[in-house]
Amino acid sequence: MHRIGLISDTHGLLRPEATAFLQGCDFIVHGGDIGNAGILEALAAIAPLTVVRGNNDREPWADGIAESEFLKVGGVVIYAIHDLSQIDIDPAGAGVRVVVSGHSHKPKIEERDGVLYVNPGSAGPRRFKLPIAVAELIVDGNAVSARIVELV
Repeated sequence: MHRIGLISDTHGLLRPEATAFLQGCDFIVHGGDIGNAGILEALAAIAPLTVVRGNNDREPWADGIAESEFLKVGGVVIYAIHDLSQIDIDPAGAGVRVVVSGHSHKPKIEERDGVLYVNPGSAGPRRFKLPIAVAELIVDGNAVSARIVELV
């Protein structure tokens, strides 16, 4: 069994509550709008990190970060992209079981056509009245479940 921490839209703020939640994860996926390289260093110190570039990650430190990434954990393929409207693959056709995104700052879990779509919401500065949240995936062989956790 593997625990994958999901975080997005930190916008330069890595809250202590988020790092506490991510402790013990086997992997972490950051869904973009990171804010600065220090966020990535702190997350990589917790667990192996997969990260995608968000629309606000345009400084030189983010030049090497891809717009989308694949990660395989157990029998589950995870596809990460910041903005779902930018997706250019057919996830089900590509064998993807989970799509992780960010951008909207709205935490959401939804299953469509056998693909689990998870947006952990924003773990950074509060935007409007949206919650501050993270999420996790539990992968057990080919089975996967997701949950969102509000932090503050």
